[in-house]
Amino acid sequence: MKKWMIPVSVVIVILMAGVVILQNVNFNRLGTDHYYVHTQGQGKKSEDRTSNGEIYTSYEYTLPASDTDGAGMTLTFTAGKQLREGAWLMVYVKDGVVTSYQEVQQADVPAAAQSKLAASSQEGTQ
Repeated sequence: MKKWMIPVSVVIVILMAGVVILQNVNFNRLGTDHYYVHTQGQGKKSEDRTSNGEIYTSYEYTLPASDTDGAGMTLTFTAGKQLREGAWLMVYVKDGVVTSYQEVQQADVPAAAQSKLAASSQEGTQ
């Protein structure tokens, strides 16, 4: 009986660790580059239906983005809700595709990225 208790206990511990990892790790953020965006506008609203007829709404944003060194690009991504106007986001990009995003405070955005985005927004208003 004692022979089986140790292997069973090890398997249970491994399974519990796996469950904790699956719940707490966002795999869409692994191996990505970080860019920053400053939301402007309301986004392009899109409504679609699921196979069972439910309607869901998403918003598409195309915004200038900058990495921590100030190198820029334009990113297009969708959000399941309308983003707050003027919010600062850190977006996670893999192979040119936004895989995830999270709102950050302006103080957390590197100075080079802030200046690049400020210049981009000034160009867009002229």
